[in-house]
Amino acid sequence: MEIPYVRQPIEFPARYAHGPDSFPQPGVPRGALHEYEWTESLVFPGAARRFWVYLPAGYTESEPASLMVFQDAEWYLDLEFEARAPVVFDNLIHRGEMPATIGLFVAPGEPGRRNIEYDAFNDDYARFLLDEIIPAVRSRYAITDDPEQWAIGGGSSGGNCAFTAAWMRPDRFRRVLCLVPGFAQLDGGNHYPTLIRKTSPKPLRIFLQTVTRDLNWNRGRYNSLSETLQVAGALAERGYDFRIVVGDGEHNGNHDGVILPDALRWLWRPKSQ
Repeated sequence: MEIPYVRQPIEFPARYAHGPDSFPQPGVPRGALHEYEWTESLVFPGAARRFWVYLPAGYTESEPASLMVFQDAEWYLDLEFEARAPVVFDNLIHRGEMPATIGLFVAPGEPGRRNIEYDAFNDDYARFLLDEIIPAVRSRYAITDDPEQWAIGGGSSGGNCAFTAAWMRPDRFRRVLCLVPGFAQLDGGNHYPTLIRKTSPKPLRIFLQTVTRDLNWNRGRYNSLSETLQVAGALAERGYDFRIVVGDGEHNGNHDGVILPDALRWLWRPKSQ
């Protein structure tokens, strides 16, 4: 395919316009959202949170669905913000560009536990999902056991969380959406460039995204742009199935929200492609 030429702006940061997949389309049935609360966690005792389950249109218990988990639920569910994930799911599933997928949108624990949970470098959050939240969802809805059909994603610290959960538990999460991550914020710093190079490749498909004016983009420490590029370089050296997309802009959700349809198309493409 040939990509048409688009003139790049001289001034930064640019702002990207949403494409048609980020808006409801005529004739596309809409999925349903169901809200739940979780207040009795064993992994994170004392933390309360909400989570939402997106059921694709046409879902039936006789056909177990794929699963995709998102951190920072409200960022992805707010149809007035950038990502508009339920609308994107509706459009892509309707056209067969991603499988019929149950979306699990999990808010961070309260009070104020977002960075504690998302920037930790351990398997606590993965255990929280796999031992608590996902079993609760599976008690109500049919989800496939195939780890190739389980994805996890997030942005900023939520992207750290998604990457770490998949890194720690590739037996369950095989597809990773990591948007404007802040790897330098991880406990102990960015472990991944060294770990990726020293560890046998894991069966992961990883979509990375960052922006030219990400947090501390022109500084020597906590430089989110630099840290993400270092992770991408390590993935390339080890032959991972990965893609990195760099946009012009700031750490504001615009570029990553606008390209969410393209990211999901790539992430869910058939294994042979």
